[in-house]
Amino acid sequence: MKKPILITFLVVLSLFAAGVLPKSAVSEPREITIMTHDSFSVSKTVVALFEKQEQVKIRFLKTGDAGAALNQAILSRNNPLADLFYGVDNTFISRALKAGIFEAYPSPMLQHVPDELKLDPQFRLLPVDFGDVCLNYDKGWFTKKNIQPPRDIGALIDPRYRNLTVVENPATSSPGLAFLLTTVGNFGETGYLDYWKKLKENGVLVTNGWQEAYWGSFSAASKGNRPIVVSYASSPPAEVYYSKQKLTEAPTAAITTAGSCYRQIEFAGILKGSRHPELVRKLIDFLLDTPFQEDIPLQMFVFPSNRKARLPEVFTRHTVTADRPILLNSEQIDAHREKWIEAWTETVLR
Repeated sequence: MKKPILITFLVVLSLFAAGVLPKSAVSEPREITIMTHDSFSVSKTVVALFEKQEQVKIRFLKTGDAGAALNQAILSRNNPLADLFYGVDNTFISRALKAGIFEAYPSPMLQHVPDELKLDPQFRLLPVDFGDVCLNYDKGWFTKKNIQPPRDIGALIDPRYRNLTVVENPATSSPGLAFLLTTVGNFGETGYLDYWKKLKENGVLVTNGWQEAYWGSFSAASKGNRPIVVSYASSPPAEVYYSKQKLTEAPTAAITTAGSCYRQIEFAGILKGSRHPELVRKLIDFLLDTPFQEDIPLQMFVFPSNRKARLPEVFTRHTVTADRPILLNSEQIDAHREKWIEAWTETVLR
């Protein structure tokens, strides 16, 4: 070894040993971070596929519900906490895009995604899954009482259903907000508050979140006495899948008639300032490809956006998709969301 090269090598070695040089200057494995909400879930085996394929480590950063997670991403825009964000839904997409925190990337995998799910024409946010928020009811309760379950959300104000319904607060709950938007889309801005006044008079119960409503008050899932709850069209297959007993029929059913559901679409996007933009583009492709997409239903009980993804049998047997779900314009939601929530709070809680 020539003397100048030897001296340089020894200097670098001594600096590294002293901690002056970071380990990344020698051999730190690549790592990318996904910021997401607390409800996100994926199989370890699916994550391992991408990690092995790209020789990278994926780290997940969960930062509260979808709204809180997005706030974190926006507040840290000058020093991003992650490379990719998963979980912006269509109730917050306008706010997310206005913040200017996402890089555009028209993934080739979008060819397998229906156009109606693509809400950003610049592809800064790409649709990865969707689900329908709707009323669920306890089939056994209605059979035992010999009462017909409601056919749509308008029926809830009927005296037959007095004190039978539990909903979530739209100010604190994602499905609660989706149900509020369902009523706006169904009855219009001039009629939705009148509907809620009648619903309040008919004894509707309001909880802060889905878990409290479903597992605390819904008669089919708890010792609660409310046989109608705001949940998801995919909740019945979840009841079958997680049942300790083998079931051939779901004990609950979703009300999916026209105008009774709100379609939530979830998006993922590359955060500006990512240290590994090319690698994160590959991750976006992976999120839209079948291995990840086919893992979505039994992990988060929503539908994959990729048409080629196969659904598990429990989904195909026990899920009914919404008939003409409500899907409000994202700009309209962004402009009126807070006003609608404030008016709802004044009408229902005060």
